[in-house]
Amino acid sequence: MTKSLMLSGAMILSAAFTMTACSGGDAPAQSTKADTKPEATSGGRDQIKIVGSSTVYPFSTAVAEAFGKTSKFKTPIVESTGSGGGLKLFCSGVGERHPDITNASRRIKTSEVELCAQNGVTEIVETKVGYDGIVFANSRKAPQLNVTLQQIFLALAKDVPDGKGGLKPNPYTRWNEIDAGLPNDRIEVMGPPPTSGTRDAFVELAMEGGCKTFPSIAALKSSDKNTYKAVCHSMREDEAFVESGENDNLIVQKLNANPKAYGIFGYSFLDQNSGQVQGATINDVAPTFENIADNSYPVARSLYFYTKKAHVGVIPGLQDFLAEFLGNRASGPDGYLADKGLIPMPQAEHEAVEAATLALTPLKMK
Repeated sequence: MTKSLMLSGAMILSAAFTMTACSGGDAPAQSTKADTKPEATSGGRDQIKIVGSSTVYPFSTAVAEAFGKTSKFKTPIVESTGSGGGLKLFCSGVGERHPDITNASRRIKTSEVELCAQNGVTEIVETKVGYDGIVFANSRKAPQLNVTLQQIFLALAKDVPDGKGGLKPNPYTRWNEIDAGLPNDRIEVMGPPPTSGTRDAFVELAMEGGCKTFPSIAALKSSDKNTYKAVCHSMREDEAFVESGENDNLIVQKLNANPKAYGIFGYSFLDQNSGQVQGATINDVAPTFENIADNSYPVARSLYFYTKKAHVGVIPGLQDFLAEFLGNRASGPDGYLADKGLIPMPQAEHEAVEAATLALTPLKMK
């Protein structure tokens, strides 16, 4: 039932850059465009460093653990910093003091590519891992919610339509104020911070998806794109929406403690905690493996990781780690990552991504 979500597989944002490897990893970061070639040293780092998305974290960790057990290399270090935070670290420079790979639950932005280039990171391999859905979940101790994208927008937007063609500060404090068919409960939603790729994808897919159902706002997309984006992407800043950091497992724990609250996180965490939490149906579509795979679930996205090409061949095992991650036994349609909640790509797409990544095939960013 799977089909491609029409996003790129592997790509390299071209040009040569430097990796300065030094004997210790604690010296202040240095970046210089005068350097042209990475150099390995006898005292250089011998363990892969990975940062980035909390959503991709469990998948990357699973691959790292399998890689450490089955290869001659050390188990890679994986840190959950959020997509934005990971890309900032990744783009901070080249050399063994900087991460080799960053995970991302949304595609790299043009501004981040520019930041990388400013710091000498101008060869980047982009790899799509698979697909994921963003769920709007609550405790199984409470009834399952059935909402529309428009209702989600009205619950969480900073400003909402005033019924007269304008906007007003969000007045809704209870769900049934938005629609009488919704629960008579206070709006309490826990979600990711702005540094999170899940937050970026949620505002683009869910918030904007509901926002543009209002004709007066939808018209702004062609006449005033900046205002349109500001209205559709701005989350409310009161107690109705609480930023809960990059720890999605903590959100799951809080939902169990407060059955009337809701949380926003990736499908994999719903899948791994299905005995405790449940996902709301959105536009009458449930967040299931099949519905995310065939793109019928309205809040589905692609997941990525990014690798510094210049670190390949310098940091021991990096090329082998890429092969493990992109191998069928890990991220293939029947791989072990599917058991952890990853929605795999169709076989043909997976093979194309694998081949392009391992060949470090250069593609231009669109």
